[in-house]
Amino acid sequence: MVPVAVYKSLGLDRIFHKVTTGERLDLEDGLRLFRCEDLVAVGALAHQVRLRRHGRTTFYVVNQHINYSNVCVNGCLFCAFRRRKGEPGSFELSVSDVVAKVRERLQDPITEIHMVGGCHPELRLETFEAMLRAIRHVRPRVHIKAFTAVEIAHFARLEGLSTREVLLRLQAAGLEMLPGGGAEVFSPRVRGLLCPNKLDGDGWLRVMREAHHLGIKSNATMLFGHKETLEERLEHLDALRRLQDETEGFVCFIPLPFQPRNTEVEGARGPSGVDILKTIAVSRLMLDNIAHIKAYWVMLGVKLAQVALHFGADDLDGTVVEEKIGHMAGADSDDFLTREALENLIREAGFDPVERNCFFEAAKASAHTG
Repeated sequence: MVPVAVYKSLGLDRIFHKVTTGERLDLEDGLRLFRCEDLVAVGALAHQVRLRRHGRTTFYVVNQHINYSNVCVNGCLFCAFRRRKGEPGSFELSVSDVVAKVRERLQDPITEIHMVGGCHPELRLETFEAMLRAIRHVRPRVHIKAFTAVEIAHFARLEGLSTREVLLRLQAAGLEMLPGGGAEVFSPRVRGLLCPNKLDGDGWLRVMREAHHLGIKSNATMLFGHKETLEERLEHLDALRRLQDETEGFVCFIPLPFQPRNTEVEGARGPSGVDILKTIAVSRLMLDNIAHIKAYWVMLGVKLAQVALHFGADDLDGTVVEEKIGHMAGADSDDFLTREALENLIREAGFDPVERNCFFEAAKASAHTG
C-alpha cells in the first residue's frame, strides 16, 4: 500500500479518497492518473480496487480461437490481418473447415469457442448460421462467442436487415456472446485517420446496446498506442461506462496495445510497457461498473501480463490456440498456452488461478465433454 502522503505529494489525494470510498472517477481524474509519473502509485490504486473486487483470484479459460476469414472490405490501416479477396495470404473457411477445426480439439476440455473474421464481401448470413449450428452439433456444451459488432453491422448491410434482426437470427442458431473487438478508439478523428470505412463508434455502441437488450452479453475493447490522445482514450472508457450503466451487458474489458509491425500506420511505434501498465490500471479505476479487466497475454506477452495482474487486471484469457490477428501484426507471444502453463503463470505472480467460462462462471466438469 502506497502511503497517503505520497498521493498528496503527487496531487492525487482527492483521487485516493475517491478510490478508497468507492466514488466514481471523472475524466479529469483519469487524465491526472495518465499524466502521473509515478507508475507504482497509479498501479497501487488499481490493485486496491482489484483486490476489493476479486481478492487474489485470477481467471483463465480453456478456449479455442477460430478465424473464419481474413478477407475484409474495410481496409483499416492498423490491421495486419486483413487481405483483399484473392490476395496472397487471404483465406476463407467453409462450414466443413470450421467443423474440422472444432473436431481437431474434441479431446481438449474447452468451454469457449471464440470465432471472428474480416468483413467478407460475399459470405452470407446463412453461412454463419450454419457455422454456429454445426459447432453446436459437434460440441453442444461449449459456449460460442462470435462476431464483433462490426461484423454484425456488415452482415446487416449485406442482407438488407436491421442489426437487431441479424442478432436474433444468430442467437437462434447458437450465438451466446459477442467478443469486444472492432471498438478500437471511438474518436471520430482517429477513425477518420485509421479506419474511415469501418462502423463508427456510435454504431458499435448501438449494436452492443441491442445485443445486451436481447440478453446477449459481450466484452469490450480499446486499441491504444497509435494516433489517439489520452483524452480520447478516456472518452472511449467513459462511453463504455455509460452504456454499462444502461445495460449491464459488458462482462470484461480488454485493453489491446497496438502492434505496429506489418501495418500501414505511419510513425506509430505502439505503446511502451509503462504506457500499457498505466492504461490497464486507469481502465480498472475508470470502469467501476465492468467487473473484469483482461491482461491479454497474446498481445502483452506472458511476462508483462503477469505484471499486469498487479495493475488491476484479474484475467489472462486462455489457451487460445492458433491466434492469427495479433500474431500477423507482430505479436511475439506463443501461439497457445496449456492450462498448466496458465495456472503456473498466475501462481508465480502471487495469485490463485480459477478456470472460468466466457461469462466468468467457474467452469464445470460437465462442460469439458462434448
